[in-house]
Amino acid sequence: MTRAGIGPVRKAAGGVLSGDTASAVFGGGAGWAAGSAASSKRRREVSEQREGSTATMNGTTFKTCSCRDVATGRRLGKACPKLRRPGGGEWWSSTHGRWAYQLELPPHADGRRRNPLRRRGFATLEEAEAELEQAGALLALDEDPYIQRKVAELMLSVLKDTKALPPVEEVRRKVRTRQDLNRTVTVAEWMQEFLRRKRKIDATTRRSYEAHIRLYFTLYLGDIRLDRLRVSDVAGMFDAIEEFNDVITTARAGGDPEERAKVRYRRPVGPATMHRIRATLRHAPNIAIKQDRLIDFNPAAVVELPDVERPKALVWTDERVAAWNRDLQDRLDVEERRRGARLSRPSMINVYASVPRQSPVMVWTPSHAFAFLAQAATHRLSALYRLIALRGLRRGEAVGLRWKDVDLSAGTAGVHWQITQLGWEPVQGRPKSEASDRIIALDEDTVTALRAHRKRQAAERLIAGEAWTDSGFVFTDEIGRPLHPQQVSDQFYQLAFQVGLPPVRLHDLRHGAASLMLAAGVDLKVVQETLGHVSSTFTRDTYTSVYPEVARAAAESTAALVNTAAAGAQAARLITLPTSGSGTSGTVRTYGRSCGSRTAGGPPRRPSAPTGPCSPPSQTRSSSCGSCLIDLVRTEIRRSCSPAAGTPPDLPDLVRTASRHTPRPM
Repeated sequence: MTRAGIGPVRKAAGGVLSGDTASAVFGGGAGWAAGSAASSKRRREVSEQREGSTATMNGTTFKTCSCRDVATGRRLGKACPKLRRPGGGEWWSSTHGRWAYQLELPPHADGRRRNPLRRRGFATLEEAEAELEQAGALLALDEDPYIQRKVAELMLSVLKDTKALPPVEEVRRKVRTRQDLNRTVTVAEWMQEFLRRKRKIDATTRRSYEAHIRLYFTLYLGDIRLDRLRVSDVAGMFDAIEEFNDVITTARAGGDPEERAKVRYRRPVGPATMHRIRATLRHAPNIAIKQDRLIDFNPAAVVELPDVERPKALVWTDERVAAWNRDLQDRLDVEERRRGARLSRPSMINVYASVPRQSPVMVWTPSHAFAFLAQAATHRLSALYRLIALRGLRRGEAVGLRWKDVDLSAGTAGVHWQITQLGWEPVQGRPKSEASDRIIALDEDTVTALRAHRKRQAAERLIAGEAWTDSGFVFTDEIGRPLHPQQVSDQFYQLAFQVGLPPVRLHDLRHGAASLMLAAGVDLKVVQETLGHVSSTFTRDTYTSVYPEVARAAAESTAALVNTAAAGAQAARLITLPTSGSGTSGTVRTYGRSCGSRTAGGPPRRPSAPTGPCSPPSQTRSSSCGSCLIDLVRTEIRRSCSPAAGTPPDLPDLVRTASRHTPRPM
C-alpha cells in the first residue's frame, strides 16, 4: 500500500494481489486484522493528518462528506473545502467528513470493467482500511479469474443484504470445497427446490415430504440460511414439536370448544413420525451437498432422537378381552351421559374402535378369526376379507387385485397392483417394493369363495347394464368401479362389531395371518414371501405372535421329549458321587464294579477295573454300587418298555423303583 509520507508497498501485477502477495500483506485472511491492530496507533497519528489517500491493491481510502454546492445543489464529496483544515494545505480536518474507500473489482467475463466497490461512512481511517483489507483478502483467496469474479459477486450480494462483507474464513471454506459462492438460500427456499428435483418418487412419498416441509421445516427453520443451519436449530425444532404434542393432548382433554378447534385434524407426533421427519430433513441437505455443494455439513445427520420401540403384537386372550370389555362399557356410559341419550349404532362403532387397547397391534385368536369369517361369509366382500385374514394381503393390494392376475384353476393370485389412499383420494400404482410384487397360493375354500364372488359380480353387471364400469378389478362396487380403501376398513369394523369381537385394525389381520401360518407349521421363508417382505427377520420380529395354545403345545412337546428319553436310558452313563461315610467323618464312599470295595474296619479300597457285575447272580446286588444300580435300571426299563407295560415311565421313577427292589448297604 502507498500512503503519503510512508514508504510504498509493492502491488501485484494487474492490480490484483497474487496468493503469495496476499499472504504477505493480509496474513492469509486472518492476519490482516492482527496487523491492522498492531499499526493502528501509527496510522491514527500520521494518516489522519497528512494529505492524500491510502492505496491498497487497486483501492484507496479518502474522506468525503455530504455537503452540497449552494449554486447547483450537487454533493461536493471529496472536493468539499471543509475536509481540509482552515488555511488549506495537506492536513485533513479531524471534525468534518467521514472516511471512505474505493476498490477495483475483477472485470466481467467478457472483459468489461466492473464498477468499483465504494463504501463510505467510517468514523476513522482504521475502520475504512480494515474493511478494505478484508475485501482484498476475499479477492485474494484464489488466483483463478473465474473464482475471483464469483467472490466479487458474492461480496456485492452480501453487502446489499447485510451491509457487511462476508467472513473471510467462511468464503475460504466454500472456495476450498468448490461450493456455489453466490447461493445464500434459506431452508424454506431449498426445500421447495428439493421437491422440484425429486421427480422419481411416488405420490405418497411426495405427500409425506410436502407435509413435513409445510408443518415443520418452513414453520421452525424456514428463515434460516441453509449454510448457517446448526444442530441446535434442528434439535430446537423437535423440542417445539414435543411441546405442541402437549398442547394437542391438553386441548383434547379439556372441554373448551375453541381450544379443541385449534388442534382439529392434528395428532400428536410419535417417535416413529419424528424419525421420518428427521429422515426427510437429512435427505434434503444431502442433495444440496452432493449436487450443488451449497453446504459441506448436514446438521440433521447428527441430531439424536429417542429410539423407536416397535409395538409388540399381543393376542386377544380371554383375560385381555374381559379387561377391555370393562373399559368399553365405562366409555359407553360416559358418552351416553354426555349426550343425554342412547348412542346410535354408528356412534357405538366409533366408541368401539376408539377405546384404548393393551397394544396398538392386537391379533385375534384362531377362534376369533373363524367367527369373523363366518359372519363375513354373507357379505359381498367376504372373499376380500378372507384373502387379508388368511393370505396376509395389504388393504391396498386386496382392493387392487385384478382378475387378469388371478388363476383359479392353478389356485394362485398375482399381487401386481394396488390402490392406496393419498389424503382421501385413491391412488393406483404398483406395489411398494419388488418383494411386494409376488404370486400367492390360494387354498380350496378361498378359490371357492372367489368363484362365488365372480358369479355375484356377473349378476351385478347384468343389473347395472350400461352403467357398469368394466374396471377389471376383482372387488368393485355395485356398478363395477374400484373400491375406495376406506370403505373396506369401515365395513370391516361393522362386521367385527356385529359379531362382538374385540377390535383390531384391518391391517392387524395381516399380523394374524402370519401368526396363523407359523402356528400351522409353515416355514418362515414361505411366510415372508407370502406377505411380500424383503427379510424374514422383519417378518419374525414384527408380524408374528405366539398363540397361547401354541405356547402350551410347545411346552408339552418339550416335556414329552425328555420323557421319551427313558427309552434310551440303557445307553446313558452314570457318574459316581462322593457321600459321607457312616463311621469316620469325611469318609468317601466309592462306587465301582466291586461291592466289596471296603475292607472290614479299614479304609476304602480303590475299585478294581470294571470287568463285570460286582457279585454273582445268586447274590443280592447293592443300590449303593453304581454298576449294580445301572444294571437294575436297565432291567427295569426292559420290563417297563415291554408291549404289555404301556407308556414308559420317567427315568427318575425307574431309578427309584430299582432302588426299592434292592437292600440298602450296611
